[in-house]
Amino acid sequence: MKQQTIAFIGAGNMARSLIGGLISDGYQPARIIATDSDRQKLRDLENDLGIRTDTRNASAAEAADIIVIAVKPQVVEQIATEIGGVLGQRKMVISIAAGIRMESLARWLGQEAALVRAMPNTPALVQSAATVLYANPRVSAEQRDTAESILRAVGLTLWVDDEDLMDAVTALSGSGPAYFFLVMEILEQIGCKLGLPPESARLLTLQTAFGAAKMALESGVDSSALRTQVTSPGGTTERAIGILRQGGIEDLFERALKAARERSIELSRMLGERHG
Repeated sequence: MKQQTIAFIGAGNMARSLIGGLISDGYQPARIIATDSDRQKLRDLENDLGIRTDTRNASAAEAADIIVIAVKPQVVEQIATEIGGVLGQRKMVISIAAGIRMESLARWLGQEAALVRAMPNTPALVQSAATVLYANPRVSAEQRDTAESILRAVGLTLWVDDEDLMDAVTALSGSGPAYFFLVMEILEQIGCKLGLPPESARLLTLQTAFGAAKMALESGVDSSALRTQVTSPGGTTERAIGILRQGGIEDLFERALKAARERSIELSRMLGERHG
């Protein structure tokens, strides 16, 4: 992979995070090209990371072995039309544009294109993403490994074999950071109501969230078992969890994720119809 050239079409925050992660992993900056209509973004990338830049999407795509489409969903069709004519059989395209299904990508880029859909979530900005990938049959085993390596530069990666599962992924990990931010926001506010100074409530909330996630990642024990371990019979935690369950927290989260999944399906359909 390290001898291949990667072109990022779009130089926003997600592309910058991926580029930074690749370089931190030892990828040669000279092997990375970024394009964008914002020349200042390109100058910043050149100065900060030492990569190559271009304002011409087709030129960058032609020079690359791997093309990462990192633009807003509304402009993917325009970008795909620009670069579709320069795709050779050896090139792979990775789309991180939310909601654009494989059917639409193949229609715009060509039915012979090797395509990967990737869904990284916003913690990619701090190299802590959860990314799910789906490949079409044109993607070789070697290309799958390459796509995984690129996305692994910003966190954990998982593959799915059914594209429809990407809507569930959107509901769980794509939107998921906002659920945790909401819980953290609520805990901070209630901590203040209980008498804690705002900064203390904030720091305790953040460190508790970080510590719980770290325990879950490193312990090898599932979340239910971890919860049981820290819930002493008759203690404060047991009483608090009892109140949450009486309030229907499981049902509330189930309804929320199902609603997010349905909205993901609706938006994908709208994008496909709009650009069909």
